[in-house]
Amino acid sequence: MTDTTKPVKQIAAGIIVYNGKVLIAQRRRGKDLAFFWEFPGGKLEQGETLEQCLQRELIEEMNLKINVGSLFMSLPYDYPFGSFVINAFMATCDSPDIKNFCEHEQYKWVKPEEMSAYRFSPADVPIVEAYIKKCLKTT
Repeated sequence: MTDTTKPVKQIAAGIIVYNGKVLIAQRRRGKDLAFFWEFPGGKLEQGETLEQCLQRELIEEMNLKINVGSLFMSLPYDYPFGSFVINAFMATCDSPDIKNFCEHEQYKWVKPEEMSAYRFSPADVPIVEAYIKKCLKTT
């Protein structure tokens, strides 16, 4: 349950698919949740939509242009350092080439069935599980 005494930050995250693989990124050392994996994205800024936020963050952090699709799921999550709503969008890109990534230790393109081998941040775990389940149903 989200703590109503703290401001809740809206996060746009991308389940970015290219050629059947999903982009995941490992959080940088020295940051909250260092070395956990996550779907890339970031915090919503005033005056932008969640879709615009996701596009902006991917350009800023990875120089990756994406096509944002439908909302996959939204999930509130409380960490000791803040309360968030993670809004995970389906997305695609025309090229898997990532240039100048600066906010993460590393990134990988992985098959959905490989995702459970990575240690995702707690807020991302239910999204990963739901996505894997969805992919298993369609195969």
